[in-house]
Amino acid sequence: MDDVTRRRLVGVGVGPGDPELVTLKAVRLLTQADAVIVPATERSGDGAGRAEAVVLAACPQAGAAIRRAPFSMADRSGVTERRRESWLTAAQIAVEAYAGGARLVVFATVGDPSVYSTFSYFAAHVAEQLAGQGETLDVEVVPGITAMQALAARARLPLVEGTETLALIPVTAGLATLTDALDRLDTVVAYKSGRQLPQVVAALAASGRAATSVVGTDIGLPGERLVRVDDLLAEAAADRGADGNGGGVPAAPYFATVLSAPARGGIGGRL
Repeated sequence: MDDVTRRRLVGVGVGPGDPELVTLKAVRLLTQADAVIVPATERSGDGAGRAEAVVLAACPQAGAAIRRAPFSMADRSGVTERRRESWLTAAQIAVEAYAGGARLVVFATVGDPSVYSTFSYFAAHVAEQLAGQGETLDVEVVPGITAMQALAARARLPLVEGTETLALIPVTAGLATLTDALDRLDTVVAYKSGRQLPQVVAALAASGRAATSVVGTDIGLPGERLVRVDDLLAEAAADRGADGNGGGVPAAPYFATVLSAPARGGIGGRL
């Protein structure tokens, strides 16, 4: 298959939410794409999801090429029937675009396509369906800025310095995994904290990291919220009151990001 007729599928990272953080390469591909597939979840309903909103803000001319693909956020782990069905449905949208003459299809994903993204599953199903028709597919990936990078920048907390180590932990892997990383490594980033944020905060406090940890939600968006973990603990203590009753640390949206940096002393102290 020559360059004119070959089918390309490109996973494009559009960053955490701020359209100004979308790369020039991403904008170029979004502009050139015959079809731009974006995830549509339960949260977005009939409106634009986060990836679609970023695409429209960064590259309005791509609007006519957008195709929404249903992705469920209700299943937190495992290859469920609903999750598999969403992958197949999204893949069929791409296959139909190719059948209609498309040569370049872009899948726009929040953050980076190589970091906890559905793109790899989606691309595998597209390639499989095309292979069943005797056709081949060229798959490419364009990286995007991750939530942990955006949070570190907004909080003015370097991710790593000098010889420090960095761990990225999905809280869905279990609190024991997070606790182990907090005990052994330097900077620890926790994704997908959501409903388990109270337990995550408790683990940070127990490890003595509250003063150097921050929670971020909707980074780069109008509703952005950054709060230090020691402030969260102070707020929870105040809410409980003298009688010990009242609320604790509240849960957070599913995509909340927690950044816990090590204690650092002096300029260049970790070199």
